[in-house]
Amino acid sequence: MKEIILIKNGELVLKGLNRNTFEDILIKNMKKALRDIGEFKFTKSQSTIAVESVDGEADLDDATEALKRVFGIAALSRAAVAEKDMKSIKGIAKEYLAEELSLAKTFKVEAKRSDKQFPLKSPEIARDLGGFLLSKFNHLKVDVHNPDVTVTVEIRDTHAFIRGNNIKGAGGMPVSTSGRAAVLISGGIDSPVAAYMMAKRGIELVAVHFASPPFTTELAEEKVMQLLHKVARYSGPITVYVVPFTEIQTQIRDKCAEEYFTIIMRRYMMKISEILARHQNCSALITGESVGQVASQTIYALGCTDAAANMPVFRPCIGMDKEEIIKISRKIDTFETSIQPYEDCCTVFTPRHPKTRAKLEDVIAEESAIENSDELIKEAAENARKTVIK
Repeated sequence: MKEIILIKNGELVLKGLNRNTFEDILIKNMKKALRDIGEFKFTKSQSTIAVESVDGEADLDDATEALKRVFGIAALSRAAVAEKDMKSIKGIAKEYLAEELSLAKTFKVEAKRSDKQFPLKSPEIARDLGGFLLSKFNHLKVDVHNPDVTVTVEIRDTHAFIRGNNIKGAGGMPVSTSGRAAVLISGGIDSPVAAYMMAKRGIELVAVHFASPPFTTELAEEKVMQLLHKVARYSGPITVYVVPFTEIQTQIRDKCAEEYFTIIMRRYMMKISEILARHQNCSALITGESVGQVASQTIYALGCTDAAANMPVFRPCIGMDKEEIIKISRKIDTFETSIQPYEDCCTVFTPRHPKTRAKLEDVIAEESAIENSDELIKEAAENARKTVIK
């Protein structure tokens, strides 16, 4: 029995004349996701893409799991291929859906007929197949409103496809259809979630991590790489820069008022990240900040931080509470890694009484105490270590 995977595009159907371009990018991303599983053929038809193993040897269980993480896919389903006659459709439906139907109590049949030459209309196909399945699975009852299993038959130009329930996809837009942005990534819970959420909107990711040895350890950096590997399962490859930040943090500690430490540190991070972002043709920065979560994330502090950047700053977690962010981190499997007790540079020299209602002019005045600021920023960007996570 020949089996394929059917992909439902979701938002892409709204893209009008640009739809083909978006679908081509989605197929490119699917190929990347499946590259270690086997060689696949992709066929576009209306709002569906059929994915078929070229040699029939690829593991479709593994392929399904990989495709569930590809942004741009609203839903997917495994489907059996049948000849375009009711005898073939009935026989294959009985065999292919046996396990799924044996575990169900209720079902219904839906039919879609794009080939108008097929002798039966859609309601007739559904009635015929539904009656046949009822006769073979005596425990089943029909429920057209809330069935355990929805059996769908699609009559296409060359074949019929038979499938059971849809599998929920990752949704969103295909990565790289919305440009590129640099995410400031720490070892905490929030920034990997922010990276995931912006990748879901089609943004290709570059990551910037700040390391401050000996105040931070290699284990903290390794933790960040583990987090990015988990995000990359959804986003695809991520170019990562690890920025040496010790000298800058030491200068802030020695020359600035303690209550401004965190805000000034974040401003330096923005300036360095923007240099690296522009080098990678990024058009925005991404952070994991949420209003009011900590003292450096008041609207006053965020305003002072944003003033250091000359490109848009996206904060997808800005209106979320911690429980909402944790829920997503568990979904994408970053939570347990994020809570490992390896401190990042954001926890270095944390002020005892941080300024929560900072004024930009006061922050700039404090910052001016660091006389060689431009040189420090340039040196940190030039000495950043670059790697690529796939």
